[in-house]
Amino acid sequence: MNLTDFTLQSFRILLLPVSLLYGAAVWVRNRLYDHRILSTVSFNLPVICVGNLSVGGTGKSPMIEYLIRMLHADYRLATLSRGYKRKTRGYAIAAEGTTALEIGDEPMQFHLKFPGVAVAVGEERVEAIPQLLQDAPDTEVVLLDDAFQHRSIKPGFSILLTDAGNLFTRDFFLPTGDLRDERGSYRRANVLVVTKCDPALTAVERDRLMRELDPRPEQTVFFASMVYGTPYHILDAEKKQPLRKTAEVLLVTGIANSEPLKRYMLQEVFSYERMPYSDHHIFTIDDLAEIKQAYVRMKGADKLILTTEKDAVRLLKFREQLQELPLYVLPVEHRFLFGEAPAFREQVYRFIRQFKTT
Repeated sequence: MNLTDFTLQSFRILLLPVSLLYGAAVWVRNRLYDHRILSTVSFNLPVICVGNLSVGGTGKSPMIEYLIRMLHADYRLATLSRGYKRKTRGYAIAAEGTTALEIGDEPMQFHLKFPGVAVAVGEERVEAIPQLLQDAPDTEVVLLDDAFQHRSIKPGFSILLTDAGNLFTRDFFLPTGDLRDERGSYRRANVLVVTKCDPALTAVERDRLMRELDPRPEQTVFFASMVYGTPYHILDAEKKQPLRKTAEVLLVTGIANSEPLKRYMLQEVFSYERMPYSDHHIFTIDDLAEIKQAYVRMKGADKLILTTEKDAVRLLKFREQLQELPLYVLPVEHRFLFGEAPAFREQVYRFIRQFKTT
């Protein structure tokens, strides 16, 4: 642990009284829902929720994309997100000309990658779903992004993600830890997915994690690693640039957890220099100039700039300036371990089929 991390961790421990107050408030809120003092709303179509118990990156956006790729050939899909860090408020649905500033970076990412999917945002999910169904009346399945804590909606199927490097069982309430909900809330999920696992995870290690998670008999636990694809140019997805062992990379990131990406860089390229920005950072023209200057200073002949798909949608507003830069986007997706992708698929499809026949 470096000095900065140690100082931050020490400061977070000092905030333990705040965490206890926060945890008490979360406990009271959950009991109000459990005892039906606060009401929940369900909808007459399959609603699948993807979420977590903590702040930070557990892979929610790649899981939404995994579900879209899995389901889009058979069902008309819509996604609903809060639209974090957007410059607008209220309900909005993506259309031609929509920008990340209007709907947020993750929804914009879904909109660009899956033009056949209705993509909407709204802080009040209960109000947003009827509006979404009015705007996209042929919707057959709704995917709720980052909505596990939104108990005002009762989804038909909940997928709870937890990072293998920071399981919710080892965490504590904000701000001392990263939990924004009780650990015991995991019992509401239909499926648990341990994300960002080592691809070489053994059966013995899997069983140890299973005992720690202690799932209910009706819950299924899956394990998945993150797999990076071939980088593509930010302005032309057909223009690919495979990473080479000789490459020197300027890594531009504004994401919550960049550790897996940094480990990947160490394995795949000769060297990299990271330009970190805050999570969901809204890039300015000055940032772009700083990125360009850092790239020019790099001495290697085989060099490029690399960013994430989430960051790319916030850089696209500088299309004209990006023409002259070798800025590539690194895609990422979940890969289920132990050959369990078919079992995950079957469980999701079974929920949708049974819903449609009831």
